[in-house]
Amino acid sequence: MYYKISNILNDINTILVPPQCFGCNALLSRGEVHICTVCRNQLPLTEYNFNAENSVDRIFYGRINIIKASSFLFFTKKGIVKNLIHYLKYKNQEQIGLFLGNWYGHLLHQNNFLTNIDLVVPVPLHRKKLRKRGYNQVALFAKTVADHIKAEYRDDILLKTANTRTQTQKSRLLRWQNKQALYILSDPMLLAHKNVLLIDDVITTGATMEACATAISQSPGANIYLASIAIVP
Repeated sequence: MYYKISNILNDINTILVPPQCFGCNALLSRGEVHICTVCRNQLPLTEYNFNAENSVDRIFYGRINIIKASSFLFFTKKGIVKNLIHYLKYKNQEQIGLFLGNWYGHLLHQNNFLTNIDLVVPVPLHRKKLRKRGYNQVALFAKTVADHIKAEYRDDILLKTANTRTQTQKSRLLRWQNKQALYILSDPMLLAHKNVLLIDDVITTGATMEACATAISQSPGANIYLASIAIVP
């Protein structure tokens, strides 16, 4: 009886406030969560893994010493992934991170990837931006992935020291890092001799990941792996 009443209430709520797909804005049917079946089937999975070399690895060749890099989805200027990231970052739809993190984490666990990771660390926001937005858009994705691969999630070790505003500023700020660090560690010994998975939302030029990995590399014996929700092909 309880389930029947619950279903009735859900149907009424759906009629009053019809849930929409975050990928294409179509109305969701019963059983669809966050994105419709069509968008789910059309999501551009990279199918990159943590064994074979891929284009994410090649971004960082000669720039920073990492063990391996990968990404879950391809990001394009128009399309489902751009819409998902937009809702995740700017529309308070943090549950998208949970949805994608469960999907990606399941794939990693299913294929026995990253079984040696000790700590999962998200690319941090500056405290002012975090206070304004209310959450780090990559945090829930990273935390969910950590749960799947049985690693510890820590968002208090890697810290951002400057409040960057736009993507175009990142290369300039990376050069500025030579004089003062854009990202620092609260305690380098916390990552010493650990296998660390650093996670971001979207990799474009790789400047953010490079700056963060540079900070992590200050920990003696730290092995760095990189992953992101999406990558610009």
